[in-house]
Amino acid sequence: MRREATEAEDRLWQELRGRRLDKIKFRRQVPIGRFVADLVCAEAGLIVEIDGSQHAESRHDQERDAELKARGFRVLRFWNDGVLRDLNAVCDTIIA
Repeated sequence: MRREATEAEDRLWQELRGRRLDKIKFRRQVPIGRFVADLVCAEAGLIVEIDGSQHAESRHDQERDAELKARGFRVLRFWNDGVLRDLNAVCDTIIA
């Protein structure tokens, strides 16, 4: 696993946990291969990643996304500040 969650991760998790968003089941901090995904909906093959500034143009993220896609997942990435600024828009994108 990894460090403590950011405020943005916590706020989004509160919207997703317990099937609160469109009755979709998400799990938090899920190991997939050599990576740990922030939020995963296995039924939809969806991974949601919440990124801070350290992820800007990150080669590691590109490699990570490629491996996760090869395993059949679709990866959605959101910036911390985007989640904090407009949580509803983030949730709408997730269920779209």
